[in-house]
Amino acid sequence: MAAADRSDALARKPSFDSTEQEAFLHLWRTYDRLKALEEEVFAPYQLSAQQYNLLRLLDEVRPQAVPTLELQQRLVSRAPDITRMVDKLVARGLVTRHRREDDRRVVEISLTEAGAQLLEELSQPVREMHQRQLGHLGETRLQQLIRLLKQARKPHEGADE
Repeated sequence: MAAADRSDALARKPSFDSTEQEAFLHLWRTYDRLKALEEEVFAPYQLSAQQYNLLRLLDEVRPQAVPTLELQQRLVSRAPDITRMVDKLVARGLVTRHRREDDRRVVEISLTEAGAQLLEELSQPVREMHQRQLGHLGETRLQQLIRLLKQARKPHEGADE
């Protein structure tokens, strides 16, 4: 079979072991396409989506600080090495880190003025990115999608998530 014939056959007949696998692979492919748009926005700022999320969480409680472990639990996706991520943000002056006086084991992170300014600068590009990613679905379908995604992950999240 010629290469063109094989690629045509693959395009016509998707092969999935189950409906669950098909749904998962569609979800994964969708994530990949949406992630590309995200990277376009954050790359010029030398920022990852995970770092942006951390800054956004800190902005919600600003000027208060948040313990590192609590931040790690609140991130959208798992961050196995949050210390390294925070180190990079500290080096850029976007967050500060300090230990509690009453319990030196607890490290707290807070947003700096530079971090707040970066979030302000990113607010419009991020809104436009989300519009490009999902705006074509409309409000009703977006609400349906949100409900379905919550239902899909519910059995896999801990009680504290």
